[in-house]
Amino acid sequence: MDETDATVDQPASPAAPEAPVGEPAGDVYQVLARKYRPTDFSNLIGQEAMVRTLTNAIAAGRLAHAFVLTGVRGVGKTTTARIIARALNCVGPDGTGGPTAAPCGVCDNCKAIAQDRHVDVMEMDAASRTGVDDIREIIDGVRYRPTSARFKIYIIDEVHMLSKNAFNALLKTLEEPPEHVKFIFATTEIRKVPVTVLSRCQRFDLRRIEVQRLADHFKGICAKEGANITEAALHLIARAADGSVRDGLSLLDQSIAMAEGEIGEDLVRDMLGLADRSQGFDLLEKTLKGDTPGALNQLAAMYQDGADPAAVLNDLLEIVHFLTRAKLLPETLDDPAVPEIERVRGKELGDGLGMGALARAWQMLLKGVGEVQHAPNAIQATEMVIVRLAHAANLPTPEEAIKSLADGTGISAPAAAPAPAAPPAAPSSPTASAPPPSSPSDGGAARAMAEPAPMPEPDYDPAPMPEPEPTAQADPGDMGPPRLETFADLIALAGEMKEAILQSNLLTQVHLVTFEPGRMEFRPGTGAPDNLAGDLGKFLQSVTGERWMVTVSNEAGQPTLAEQRAKAQADEKAELADHPLVKAVMETFPGAEIKKVRHPDDD
Repeated sequence: MDETDATVDQPASPAAPEAPVGEPAGDVYQVLARKYRPTDFSNLIGQEAMVRTLTNAIAAGRLAHAFVLTGVRGVGKTTTARIIARALNCVGPDGTGGPTAAPCGVCDNCKAIAQDRHVDVMEMDAASRTGVDDIREIIDGVRYRPTSARFKIYIIDEVHMLSKNAFNALLKTLEEPPEHVKFIFATTEIRKVPVTVLSRCQRFDLRRIEVQRLADHFKGICAKEGANITEAALHLIARAADGSVRDGLSLLDQSIAMAEGEIGEDLVRDMLGLADRSQGFDLLEKTLKGDTPGALNQLAAMYQDGADPAAVLNDLLEIVHFLTRAKLLPETLDDPAVPEIERVRGKELGDGLGMGALARAWQMLLKGVGEVQHAPNAIQATEMVIVRLAHAANLPTPEEAIKSLADGTGISAPAAAPAPAAPPAAPSSPTASAPPPSSPSDGGAARAMAEPAPMPEPDYDPAPMPEPEPTAQADPGDMGPPRLETFADLIALAGEMKEAILQSNLLTQVHLVTFEPGRMEFRPGTGAPDNLAGDLGKFLQSVTGERWMVTVSNEAGQPTLAEQRAKAQADEKAELADHPLVKAVMETFPGAEIKKVRHPDDD
């Protein structure tokens, strides 16, 4: 921003030849965020795409009737809305001009809008005026032409706070407003604005301002204010601003007020509760080397110096992110915007760390930030995060663990894990297996399956369910892990292992797609637990000593065994209903129905 960026929009008095826009008379101090608020599109930083679009639209006379501006706090949404209002209503110094992307700043309209006193430019805070009655005032007012301006402009800040009824009341007017009315909405929560409103507006997304761009902007303001500030301090303030010009100017204002001379990095760190960057590198290095006592002592020293525990973890996250980028993109270290300490220490620390260690550190620190925010004692929670991270640094990587297992046993890694203890041997009789979908009938199978783990009696008779010949089971004297060849074997084994809940889910919630040794694919029923596939995989591995691939499919699969049994029972009832003897009984006893079918060999 050059010297003209902060000049007044009104004739300057001899006593204040360079007073900024809106600066009050007398010695009342005006904060930097207001003093250096942009007054035209040329002063907006970091929003080139929006400025180019609006400039071309104004020059071509292709002006939308409604705009919505969205972005994080402090990037210039309300400021842009006021600039648009001035651009549309400026009449030039001689009073004959039209809409322009470069408002003159000296006409009555420009000065009145800059001082928030123009009768035809109305700003409404939707956070405090959320109801339909507030919108009704706008709807009643749009019918009247502007008093002195070219357009009557309504600026609604934080528009997402309006109630549902208020939005609905605004829709018709927003879609077809009079030609002399413009709406400008600003919001930080664009997803909360109804799509019916967004579809009637021209949308602009204001971007976060880059750190270097903010630092350069603040440097120019410091020069105008006569403040002496170091480059490192400027970058700290710009980084803490998180893309917000207003937040950054507030921090800059605070740092100028704190300093009696030069504003240095140490002063800004104390103000923000940040630790020295070199201390952050030291802490991360000791932690990732597994030096837990050294890391805790380093953290304690930083805390005694005034560092905020949450800020320390955020600082470590930034360093881990920087190291990861430097490892993947080596040119990151050559960026002139990167401070010297990060360039030197980053290369030293990054060369000794692998991507696995950096990814693990990122995940643990990210989880730790949330813990610190909710912990009753922030420093204690931070210490526990450091302890966990240092402990994890001493653990072998998965590759190292697999290699050590393979080297120790002399066999391949997947087979190195010992098989778990075998479950009780399955009986060799055919009744040890549960019935699969289509096979010969065996009335005793369902009872044998249910006896080890009693279950609620269903409303159908499982006896006539067709069952396959059971797969040959291990010899009673063989105590090795069972061999599961069919889904029926799995159900029977679940019963023998007294896994009643799992057995019930297998019967009623599994639509089988594929089953073969080592692999099972199914579609879960509507009442299946979310972790059914995981539970099945753990159960199968525990009883067989082998890893099973249990996957959930989108295919329809077979009906559940419970559904198949119910259908078989219904089919048998229908077949018996056609028997002459049964028909005679049914006719003799009107209203009678077949409730259950029993076979001569049933107990």
